[in-house]
Amino acid sequence: MNKKIKHICFDLDGTLIDSVDTIYKATVKALTKLNINDPVPEEEFRIRIGHHFIDIFKDLNISIPEFEPFIKIYKKYYFDFIDQSNLYPGVEETLSGLKKKGLLISLLTTKTQDQAEKILRHFNLSNYFNEIMGRRPGIAVKPDPEPLREICKFLGVKAEESLITGDTELDITCGKNAGSFTCAAFYGYRTKEALLEQKANYNINSIKELTNLF
Repeated sequence: MNKKIKHICFDLDGTLIDSVDTIYKATVKALTKLNINDPVPEEEFRIRIGHHFIDIFKDLNISIPEFEPFIKIYKKYYFDFIDQSNLYPGVEETLSGLKKKGLLISLLTTKTQDQAEKILRHFNLSNYFNEIMGRRPGIAVKPDPEPLREICKFLGVKAEESLITGDTELDITCGKNAGSFTCAAFYGYRTKEALLEQKANYNINSIKELTNLF
């Protein structure tokens, strides 16, 4: 039991929501709409989810002449495939239990602010969160600690009283950079071996295991 923690910050994709099919299909459809026909290898794409699209496309050697038109089309198509996303088992039960224990709960995602809020509404999760931090102009993204520190400032807690939980190296590095506790979710989009290398404070195979910390 860790009595120091007053606030839990969650990643979205690969931590609360299994959305890989939605993200992949919306990406391919948006690229096709822009007449960009470079192949998008699904497994190579999957293991990069969480990174900014610019970095993903660079890694996959996909040329995007203009990025903003892609994002606009992608966000539109995303909700055409939203029914192919699902909450991981135990998400609502865990969030509810943590709230009842008096913990503050936040979300930190690289998705844009409006998209993050819309996704949470779709899954009826909004009311569990005290703060939702999507990608915002002028604020850095994970693994930079700035967005997590901004969340802590808004909630009136210290970074060292916070725990960030996510399925990628971006989440763990963000937490370490901010001085927070970290928790690696083995059930998401990275391999267990890759996450073990990050040496998070805690490791979980299911989100329901988080309640054991409190």
